[in-house]
Order: sequence, then structure tokens, then C-alpha cells
Amino acid sequence: MNNVALEQAAEIALQQAKSQGATAAEVGVSHSKGLSVSVRQGDVETLEYNSDTGLGVTVYFGQSKASASTSDLKPAAIADAVKAASRIAKHTQADDCAGLADADLMATEFPDLSLYHPWDIDAERAIIIATECEQAGYDVDPRINNSEGASVSSHEGGRVYANSHGFMGSTISSRHSLACTLIANDDRGMQRDYWYDIARDAADLDSARNIGQRAAKNTLQRLNARTMTTGSYPVIFAAEVAPSLFGQFISAIRGGALYRKSTFLLDHLDKQVFPEFMHIHEQPRLVKALGSASFDGDGVATQARDIITDGVLQGYVLDSYSARKLKMTTTANAGGVHNLTIDSGNLNFAGLLKEMGTGIVVTETMGMGVNIVTGDYSQGAAGFWVENGVIQYPIDEFTIASNLRDMFMGIQAVGNDVNMRGNTRTGSVWIDKMKIAG
Repeated sequence: MNNVALEQAAEIALQQAKSQGATAAEVGVSHSKGLSVSVRQGDVETLEYNSDTGLGVTVYFGQSKASASTSDLKPAAIADAVKAASRIAKHTQADDCAGLADADLMATEFPDLSLYHPWDIDAERAIIIATECEQAGYDVDPRINNSEGASVSSHEGGRVYANSHGFMGSTISSRHSLACTLIANDDRGMQRDYWYDIARDAADLDSARNIGQRAAKNTLQRLNARTMTTGSYPVIFAAEVAPSLFGQFISAIRGGALYRKSTFLLDHLDKQVFPEFMHIHEQPRLVKALGSASFDGDGVATQARDIITDGVLQGYVLDSYSARKLKMTTTANAGGVHNLTIDSGNLNFAGLLKEMGTGIVVTETMGMGVNIVTGDYSQGAAGFWVENGVIQYPIDEFTIASNLRDMFMGIQAVGNDVNMRGNTRTGSVWIDKMKIAG
């Protein structure tokens, strides 16, 4: 795959914008293709191929802007999209903060981040892998008697972002995954759990056999779950769910929430938000990582930076628009953060359990009970009860509640069992106490 056709389409769009009298313009062009297969109880349930192309253009007439899009990259269709955007822009209200990111912030270096590793796989091979994965789970224990299926997906694509500063950034990338969800029965009904892996390079994926077996193990561990006694307990968020905590933190320091004054972390720059041992930072140029990029959605060069140092908030998460609204400088986060990394301590998961002694491990959260304006946090959950530093039995149908401000400051340790399968890299997180409602 190469992006030559996408680059040509971007150039046409920018030329058309100039001819329409736009004072500035930016365009994003993308093409993606992929294969997804799911198998349930040994039968093929879904088989999907996709091939998608799109172009989105934004034109600026002074401080007025408008956007239009098309899935047709023929010159005439691109011209029509630009004309449509130009007509709209002449009727939109001027916004002092609208416009391209500053020209001197554009990326000028584009290192090879090894993001593109196509997988030579067809539907037949994908079906075999998914079937093997599901069967490996069934083979673990006869109590695994049902399945929500195993799935294999492989996607690759190219994207070009260009603007009238003369910037042209081009990326190609791939993403492959394998997942399995299994069901077992006990006296209380059905329990389900899953496991998965995801990687830029299919060679880095765990085997189908291992994923199926891990899904079965996770499911079996949830059998004969008990309910909780209401109270206040220490809580460990397992590495698989801990990224959600830091996702809430990032939401609270995003530019949009800040300039709308709709976050509990308003005006917290240079203030203590986490304990002193906490270090949270971005690593946007890690090789093969799922969140890597050399430039953001505005074309601004990414760079490694600290967000939390010694527990203190060092910077917000800003694109060029929100930065102008706040009279600050963009942090190259148009489109989000890149490989958010929470440094871990010396304890593995077993070590965290031992140090906690008595409390709860949360392995799943449910619901939308988080209020970024106030920081109030309430989620349905499932997991395990811990005594004497050892998991005793599974628990479900309980609610965990607190305030994010207290949760962040109440972090006791971050485990070294780091989950690498996403854009947030963290181990399990031990919080001193939360309210538990059974």
C-alpha cells in the first residue's frame, strides 16, 4: 500500500480551496481495507470485508470556516466538496480561534515508526485460526459449554493530512487482533469472560491456543461468584481495566473541557493531582506501538512530554483550537494522546495483593457513571475478594463509588504487570479505599 493517490487528492483539494478564495485550508484523506471473521460454536457467524475511502476538507475565509466530505476521490467530486464547504463558510460566524495550527509547529521529521505490517491472511485461514482459538477454550474444562465466539480481524490503511502551510504528512499502518469470549454455567446462572490480543504486526500476536485457554481460565474463575457486603475497602483495578481510570484523567484535562469550564481539574496546572511517586507521560514515537504518530491531527510535530511529574500536573491535552481558546500553545494532541504511559513500581500483581492484604480486585466495570464536571465516580463492577493477600473467591453485582480527585490521590502503587494492548500503558492500580455497595 502507498499513499500517492491520497496525496494527489489532497493537493487537488488544496488547489480548489485556493481557487475558491479560501485564505487557508486543510484536508484529510484516508483509505482502509480489512477482513473480520467470527466463529461461534464451530460455525462461521460473520465474515466481512471492508474497503473505505474518504476525504474531508475544511476551508477558512478569514476566521469563518466550514467543512465537507466525499468518498469519491475523482477531481470533479473533490471540487464539488470544496465548493460546498466554501459556500457554507461564507455564512458561518467568525471565530477568533479558528484556523490552522501555526506553521512553525508543523512536523518536519517523519521517522519510520514501523506501524505497517500487512498480514497475508485470507478468509479460510482466518476461520481456521478463530476455530482453533474457540476450541482451545472448550478443551480446558467441560464447564465451558457455550461461547460468544472467537474473532480474527486484520486491517490496514493509509492517511494523508495536508494544509495550506505547505504541510503534507503521510502515514500507513496496520492493526490485527484475535479475541475469544466464553460462557460457563453455575448455580446462579451464566458467567462469561474473554481474552484478546492486538498488535501492529500479526507475528507479535499471542497464539490462538493461548488466547482461547486464557479466556477459559478467566471464565472459570468467575464461577460461583458471591455478593458483597456494603462497606469501604481498598481496591485494585486490574491492568486490563486500569486504563479507564487514566482515560477519565485525560478527559478532565482536555482543552474542550477546560475552556468550557466543565471539569473538576480546572485551574490545576502545577498543582498536586496524584501522589508524589506518580509519573505519567506521552511517548508518541515508540516503534510498533498502537498510539504512535509523528504528527497530530493538526500536523503539529509530536514529542515525548511529561503530563504528571512527582504527582504534579505539568500540562494539559490541547489541540490548536483549544490552545487558542485558553491562550496557550497546542500540545500536539489533536486526535488524542499518544502512548500514554504510567510508570510502574517494583510490585507485580501478586505483590500488590500481598501489600493490600484485604480488599477487592476489579476486573470489569459497567455503566457510564462518571461525571467529569464534579469528579463523581460510580460504576457497576465484578472481580474478586482478597484476604491475607490472596484471592479468595469471585464477586459480582456490586457498585464501586468515590470521587476521581480522591481516587487519584489515593493511589498506593502501580504494578509492573503492564498491559501493552492499547494506547494507555499501565499496570494494575491499587487505590486506598472506595465505597462498595453490594
